[in-house]
Amino acid sequence: MGTWVVRLATDGDGPRLAVKDCIDVAGLPTTAGCPVVAEMAEPAEIDAAVVAAAREAGARIVGKTGLTELCWSANGVNHWSGTPTNPRDPRRLPGGSSSGSAVAVATGEADVAFGTDTGGSVRIPAACCGVTGLKTAYGRISVKGVYPLAPSLDTVGVLGADVAAVELGMRLLEPGFMTPPAPAALIAGRLTASGLNGGIDPAIDAAVDRALAAAGVAVDRLPALDMGPILGAAGVIIDSEGFRVNAYLMQYLRQLSPHVRRNLERGARLGRTDRAAADRVRAAVRATLESLLADSPVLVLPTLAGTPPLLGERGFALTALTVPANLAGLPALSLPVPADGGVIASLQVIGGSEEQVLAFGRVIEAAVSA
Repeated sequence: MGTWVVRLATDGDGPRLAVKDCIDVAGLPTTAGCPVVAEMAEPAEIDAAVVAAAREAGARIVGKTGLTELCWSANGVNHWSGTPTNPRDPRRLPGGSSSGSAVAVATGEADVAFGTDTGGSVRIPAACCGVTGLKTAYGRISVKGVYPLAPSLDTVGVLGADVAAVELGMRLLEPGFMTPPAPAALIAGRLTASGLNGGIDPAIDAAVDRALAAAGVAVDRLPALDMGPILGAAGVIIDSEGFRVNAYLMQYLRQLSPHVRRNLERGARLGRTDRAAADRVRAAVRATLESLLADSPVLVLPTLAGTPPLLGERGFALTALTVPANLAGLPALSLPVPADGGVIASLQVIGGSEEQVLAFGRVIEAAVSA
């Protein structure tokens, strides 16, 4: 176990697709990385909407991939089903919750993988494992047949070794999907963050800025986002909705991992006042990012504030730089960029559409590869 919950033998020459095990695949149980859910689960009667679309487009399902329990953590660790090994550095976290999907494409065991992203769960493992990950805009891709975490934030996303693989994944979801050519003059708003313990590693920021310079991007420096209230609001929304979705598990608390127990118990304590305050922050984040995008075609910032933490280490908040796009409902792309001194760095692009962020990402990728 670890990367794969189950492997499937397939014939044919269609793209090999790995599917996160919170997404239904007909004939297989959906465990959501949770032993209690696994014990109750019956084989899915039909494919989730995204899997059905991918099959129709010719994909071969090569297996279901591991994840953090109930998708409720960004570190990628799962002591029940096994933690996938980060191929960039086996000493470090693989990132989550779509950990197995990221590792499957990083090791070449799948051409493309589906994951889910509620607070960064596609982009974070992509950044940790040195691959490319796309969070889709809220509501663009059906989540029918996907085990929920926070229904007002949940999205299905795509992971691949590079931008071309992610574009392939989008064509599996939407036949005819096309990334337009990038504009001749590239412009980006450069986001920074305040309110983070330890801030952003200067080596990460430098790697992002070098990638933008290599691609000839004209950069507009923007005021810093205060991530403290943003992280707090996201936590309230995810834990309150996660509790409602998983309240039936309260009677099995002793069989759940400690972090899931804590999340459930916190979600049960949160009230309407907490949620109302969180929703006000969410509305403000959405308004801020949409206003910035009115002046800059895309917004750019690191995916992670530092190199992925070592296994067993209490590191920085992995969702700190990813969750604003979730609160705003916007698509966001994560792609690796070179960094000095063994640092694992990734650049994040937020925009108005998947087509837009992929077009920009393609140019960055070509520049840093050259």
